[in-house]
Amino acid sequence: MAGNIFGTIFTVTSFGESHGPAMGCVICGCPAGVPFSLESLRGELARRRPGGGGPATTRAEADEPEILSGVFEGRTLGTPIAIIVRNTSARSADYEELKDLYRPGHADWTWEAKYGFRDHRGGGRSSGRETLCRVAAGAVARALLAGYGVSIRAWTQAAAGIAAPVPGEAGFDPDEAARNPLRMPHAGAAARALAELEKLRASGDSAGGTVSCSVTGLPPGLGEPVFGKLDALLAAAMLSLGAAKGVEFGAGFVAASSRGSVQNDRPVPAANGSTAAPLPPGVPALGYGSNNAGGVLGGISNGMPLEFTVAFKPVPSISTGQQTVDRSGNVRELAIRGRHDVCVCPRAVPVVEAMTALVLADLLLRNRASRLDCLDWKARD
Repeated sequence: MAGNIFGTIFTVTSFGESHGPAMGCVICGCPAGVPFSLESLRGELARRRPGGGGPATTRAEADEPEILSGVFEGRTLGTPIAIIVRNTSARSADYEELKDLYRPGHADWTWEAKYGFRDHRGGGRSSGRETLCRVAAGAVARALLAGYGVSIRAWTQAAAGIAAPVPGEAGFDPDEAARNPLRMPHAGAAARALAELEKLRASGDSAGGTVSCSVTGLPPGLGEPVFGKLDALLAAAMLSLGAAKGVEFGAGFVAASSRGSVQNDRPVPAANGSTAAPLPPGVPALGYGSNNAGGVLGGISNGMPLEFTVAFKPVPSISTGQQTVDRSGNVRELAIRGRHDVCVCPRAVPVVEAMTALVLADLLLRNRASRLDCLDWKARD
């Protein structure tokens, strides 16, 4: 179905259920010759893997990938790339009592309202485990983007009400995000947030948070107005994640209470006192400066870092007692058992990066058809 296919030229079909035999994806449209290895794929999946400690679920999955097609001797073939990861640690018995119940905050009722039938084991296809497919496909997209010099980095900006310093503030350290289980760019903030999350775990509750992402090396000109704008496609990609509830670019909602004279891009004085700031290739000096727009103007990349933040709601699977209803409309008491994240943000970091890579890889390929620059065509003028 169309809802399981992402992209226009660089496309991804995601398949599998949380407690089924395997999860996987099929990638079409990736050009031939892109360096790609099983080791790099393993590395990306390991960052999303459950059982990694901290606020993550204790479900212990090795997430060992198998590349079934499309890659030979370390390079893509230009043919469909099929990747699967077998589920090895599902405990379906934990969900048997949920067969006739609708969990609060979950997709149980809406899924059944749409299809008339659902896989109640771990949420089936609506489970967060489906993001494994996105990360696997994103690993291929990142390999393609690397050839263009594009770098994507995300981090947990806030969790359990504790916020880390933002880029440009004292204490912000993007390398620190790789050293703590919350993937926060500040060790002190990570320690405080982790303490709060452990309290919530002990009480049977959960917390939300935000994940920020920055893309550097992105050339100007990417985006397909008017319905395929760069920020619109990224927002759709992020909101396709189960727990995502909001996206803001650059200044985001702060801009709503600001002024044009503050928000508009402008030249920034360089260190030598001139107004010539260091510019990415092809970006004019006029009107370049602050990045309140998050690197996107008119739905097209402007050559500045692409910056956005995604808000994630608290995990709805909590062990605290709740009331719900069953298929017959009877009110029932429910305490959700099983293994669940306390906060999705740390494990959402590689997923946000993967979805960003998929959008950008597709737009890079689409951009090649946006104008005719070939010598043969110019010779006709």
